[in-house]
Amino acid sequence: MLNSRIKLRHLQAFLEVARQRSFARAAERLAITQPGMSKTIRELEEHLGATLFERTPQGVALTQAGLTLLRHAGPAMRALEEGVAAVGDIDRGAGWLRVGALSTVESRLLPEAIRRWHGESDGHNDVGVNVVTGSSAFLLSRLRRGELDLVVGRMTEAREIRDLAFEHLYYEPLLLGVRSGHPLAGIAPLDPARLGEFPWVLPPPQTTLRQRVDSFCVRHSLTLPSQRLETLSLPISRRYTLESDAIWVAPEEALAEDRTAGRLSPLAIDLEAQGGSVGLCFNASMQPSLAVEAFCEVLREVSARLRQEDSAT
Repeated sequence: MLNSRIKLRHLQAFLEVARQRSFARAAERLAITQPGMSKTIRELEEHLGATLFERTPQGVALTQAGLTLLRHAGPAMRALEEGVAAVGDIDRGAGWLRVGALSTVESRLLPEAIRRWHGESDGHNDVGVNVVTGSSAFLLSRLRRGELDLVVGRMTEAREIRDLAFEHLYYEPLLLGVRSGHPLAGIAPLDPARLGEFPWVLPPPQTTLRQRVDSFCVRHSLTLPSQRLETLSLPISRRYTLESDAIWVAPEEALAEDRTAGRLSPLAIDLEAQGGSVGLCFNASMQPSLAVEAFCEVLREVSARLRQEDSAT
């Protein structure tokens, strides 16, 4: 039974401090004073008999007890919020899907799935889709807190998966893409040493995709050039590559349209043997809504169709 002394305000304060990593920012978000925030957290720690946060040079960090509470309190609070929202939406039938998207699915899979999902005859015109992009660490932390319904993309190498559930859809390799007419385009076999002669566009450090790039460089004794662009933004990466001699480390999906049109092409060198596992990640402690289950089924069908189309070309 829940300790009767633990109130909703205690859990709200705890989740906001965990989200902001700062008592001051959390207090500002909840419109209370910082002493009031500290008092609320202290009360919660006394009721639980455990320390939830520890101070660090960067702010505050969760203790092991805090991480344990976060795993349960985040989804529980989100379920309560959804229940309250559902009561208010009974007459309107409105709702939202909250989807985390990694760059590996931003170009084809996710846009096509959303288009198809909203266009079905028994469709979901009363359900909006909120898409959040970012690194796997960022998105999976939000999924764990119950702030997202699912995360879609390549993430099997992500350390942050831990107790989350992952469903594989397909394998997708990273490619080294260049513009049409690039000095290295069409050269086969390609000496890896030549890659260092040009700028690179690649994922930022500490991301799962960057780990694959770093492994490739180690295998071929390469040092990344100082002239490089580090970003997860596909539009910025694409435009920079099209208008320069840069080499773009990109998911196969991101190159597909420009590759067909002859604007971009992959270099004749494999960055990785098989590719990474692209799929769906869920918070197993959260019961998915019917809308989430329906959207996931569309994602499965669209991914299967796209794989068939790619294998036929």
